[in-house]
Amino acid sequence: MSPVASTARHRRDSIGDASWLLGLLVMAAFVAMGVLFAAYSLPAWRHAGLGLLTGKQWFYRAGLFGTAAMVYGTVMVSAVALLLAVPLGLGAAYFIAEVAPLRLRTALKLPIELLAGVPSVIYGLLGVLILRDWIFRLLSPFDPLSGDTLLTGGVLLAVMILPTVTTLADDSLRAVAPAERLAARALGLNRLQTLTAVLLPRALPGWVSAVLLGWGRALGETIAVFLVIGRQDNQWPESLLSLRPLSEAGQTLTSKLGGSETFLAYGDPLHWGAIAALALVLLLGSGAVTLLGTLLGGVLARNTTRRLPATEMLRGAGW
Repeated sequence: MSPVASTARHRRDSIGDASWLLGLLVMAAFVAMGVLFAAYSLPAWRHAGLGLLTGKQWFYRAGLFGTAAMVYGTVMVSAVALLLAVPLGLGAAYFIAEVAPLRLRTALKLPIELLAGVPSVIYGLLGVLILRDWIFRLLSPFDPLSGDTLLTGGVLLAVMILPTVTTLADDSLRAVAPAERLAARALGLNRLQTLTAVLLPRALPGWVSAVLLGWGRALGETIAVFLVIGRQDNQWPESLLSLRPLSEAGQTLTSKLGGSETFLAYGDPLHWGAIAALALVLLLGSGAVTLLGTLLGGVLARNTTRRLPATEMLRGAGW
């Protein structure tokens, strides 16, 4: 082996070792946070047991600590955000990567990436100034008390995660080899057939990662949601299939943790344990989303590593 090749291999091995070390440090930090929150939340678990997860009432002065309503609010807000942001983000990514001319693509990509870096408090203030009035007028047939609702929080989160979904989905489409596009067009496939038979199978791992990263940001967002959601405790719906709660104020795990009650709870071991339990539930939920994204991305990437032969392109296009 030549000295140049030996040096290059040594550098690759060093980078690989450093990556493993950094990965282990991140995992150790995650486990340490989980253990810390679990330890602090022990008084609340002893007090409420599984009712801490299934209970629908939160009255800290009465010693009632149930997180179900906050989990419900978190799920509803993030679901609204995904339902709005994912179709728009993936459609915009396809337009930018495959349809728009080069100059227009550059003009669109730059502001989208800049929007992804806007501080969340700016989005929150815009939500207070503009969005909640729009939502109030939209929901006026349902006689809402104000524009601070779960729907407002979901729409605001959709705006916040849209740049992330669009940018990552566009990058995954641009990573598909140009030769595969040319092969598909040479076989007579139109744009839609090329998308379904060639681009989508290749870009699917990146699209899944984009959606899950957007979901992770929606789950963990605090200040923007805090400003527009209304922060009303104990909002458990009569039916889980009802859309009525979207027109009402609510509470999420992050808005509760970002409120003043966190400071009030510090001197009471039981109350502080309940707050730590909220943080533990949020940490485990975010970790589960990340793990799911890693597993799905790995499985999909393995299934799309081989190049698509011409016969498979035609079969995928329905020929």
